[in-house]
Amino acid sequence: MSRDTTAAETGMKGITFRAWRGKHYVTLAELLVRLGSFGLDLTWRVECDEIVDPRCVEMERRSAGAGMDTLTLLSLTTPFLQLIDAEAHGFLEDKLVLVLTEFDSSLWDVRAADERVLSELRHHFPDARDL
Repeated sequence: MSRDTTAAETGMKGITFRAWRGKHYVTLAELLVRLGSFGLDLTWRVECDEIVDPRCVEMERRSAGAGMDTLTLLSLTTPFLQLIDAEAHGFLEDKLVLVLTEFDSSLWDVRAADERVLSELRHHFPDARDL
């Protein structure tokens, strides 16, 4: 994954948590839903290091240029899509405000400019640790 957003991410706080809950995998779609109204106004750009499904190619295609809205991204990640090494960048206007990184189908890292997003995710994923 290209990390051209590293400078923008430095002002963000983050958490990490397991992607697997017993036999349940926390999908990108589930994280998008957990964002609630905060996520609705974001524009997304997604990078997948490992193409595990044709929808990954479509997400990257739609990420080119202006990116895609949350409902489009949600439609591409449901039903069940397990990612391997992928990153979704959420922008509000032109400002990066959220980064969802999936590592090897085992961990999610979430970096956010708004602490309320992290608090909400900590509520749903109590094993979350600060980055």
